[in-house]
Amino acid sequence: MALARIARTGLRRTRISSSSPASFFTLSEHSPVTTSSILNPPRTATSYYQTVNHASFWSSRGFRGTPNHQFPSAERIVDDHFEHNEPKRPGLEATKRGEKPRVVVLGTGWAACRFMKGLDTKIYDIVCISPRNHMVFTPLLASTCVGTLEFRSVAEPVNRIQPALASAPDSYFYLASCLGIDTDKHEVICETVTNGGLPKEPHQFKVAYDKLVIAAGAEPLTFGIKGVKEHAFFLREVNHAQEIRKKLLLNLMLSDSPGVPEEEKKRLLHCVVIGGGPTGVEFSGELSDFIGKDVRERFSHVKDDIKVTLIEANEILSSFDVGLRQYATNHLTKSGVRLMRGVVKEVHPKKIVLNDGTDVPYGLLVWSTGVGPSEFVKELDLPKSPGGRIGVDGWLRVPSAPDVFALGDCAGFLEETGRPVLPALAQVAERQGKYLVGLFNDRIGKQNGGKANATAGKDDIPLGDPFVYKHMGSMATVGRYKALVDLRQSKDAKGLSMAGFLSWLIWRSAYLTRVVSWRNRFYVAVNWATTFVFGRDNSRI
Repeated sequence: MALARIARTGLRRTRISSSSPASFFTLSEHSPVTTSSILNPPRTATSYYQTVNHASFWSSRGFRGTPNHQFPSAERIVDDHFEHNEPKRPGLEATKRGEKPRVVVLGTGWAACRFMKGLDTKIYDIVCISPRNHMVFTPLLASTCVGTLEFRSVAEPVNRIQPALASAPDSYFYLASCLGIDTDKHEVICETVTNGGLPKEPHQFKVAYDKLVIAAGAEPLTFGIKGVKEHAFFLREVNHAQEIRKKLLLNLMLSDSPGVPEEEKKRLLHCVVIGGGPTGVEFSGELSDFIGKDVRERFSHVKDDIKVTLIEANEILSSFDVGLRQYATNHLTKSGVRLMRGVVKEVHPKKIVLNDGTDVPYGLLVWSTGVGPSEFVKELDLPKSPGGRIGVDGWLRVPSAPDVFALGDCAGFLEETGRPVLPALAQVAERQGKYLVGLFNDRIGKQNGGKANATAGKDDIPLGDPFVYKHMGSMATVGRYKALVDLRQSKDAKGLSMAGFLSWLIWRSAYLTRVVSWRNRFYVAVNWATTFVFGRDNSRI
């Protein structure tokens, strides 16, 4: 009982999901993601919560945080009378005097990987924790669903992005999910992602940090619609693309089997895409290309029955210029994609029901309606921005948690900053990662502020200018060697907008240069050339 009283803790029991970021040049709902549900460990007592004054909390640690009176929503909720027997866990203990500061990164999306790639490993040790050991180049993910690109072309292992994770003695990558964050003890509690590979499961461990960077991504939005998670495919991870490709090819082959009724054949060959953002439009364009060339050549018996329907509640590509939206609508219609306006009410195993009562049978259903905070982010006991993301100040710090930073799709500016929450785009996440690298390397690290609570009793470390985002523009391909390029900095601003074959060349060139490594650039270029000469691979592996 004495030990239980000593072990009082504000540990937050939460869940984490990996995310992948949004499409680099598109105001899309991409980004990464597969979710990983983790059961919360049981508690043995009822929690009693009260708010505390953070001025004294921060000053006791000397952390340069934004004053609490500027961020009233950043008050931490602490567990004052919470007692439970906390199990002993193996793991990495706090760094000692003379050792390099340890930076723990949660996630392997655009923001996390850009940050790790640039972090100076002469100053810091890095520990990356994620259920995924690679970064996904999401702008080209739709191309893998129909065989235009192979899956390995869009996946980059994190130990290639940051070689220190594989070679440095005190830097590690852990294939695990985060269960909780103890900001008082500067620890994260993790659980390994296994499939029967360890004698004792679940296997939990802890990692102490000097600085924590949360870049856990986001989850697909389902709006609570019944049946979406059970019957629809998302398009945020490589395994999502693999499942879509298998299902598409399976339906093509099953529909050609003897004795299949005509109505069932039409259902199997009906591909429905929900969401008219860049993800849904690009996937529809890839499908129309696949049908127009490869299906007609290799599945000639069913070539006239396969259909694609794109359902959007409002207008497709709403972030693009009006002229570009009209061009995309006309081009997709000409390519055989049926555009419908409607709102999904519920999803059944073989059909969806719209709000107006219309039934839409389907054989393949792809859901692409944007992203929102993951369960991990929702359950974290940290301040939240509008929309439910982790709230940060202008320097990407979490005001109520010393030495904790958040960026990417899981983070947003607190309302008190007066700054809008940025869209869930890969270019936003990458720019934030680049900004935070400069903060760590040039400011915190060079002024010996890397250790936990390093500024206690010292003057604040000057961090320079806050993060400012400048939009680079949007791009989307619509199939048949056509694409849209919108280089305006905002919807209401003036700038270059174009569509057609030249835009398609710009689209391909831009993304080829943005692929993370020269190895993957080579893969992508070879895949494109192979597809152009020999067609797409239709092996169901």
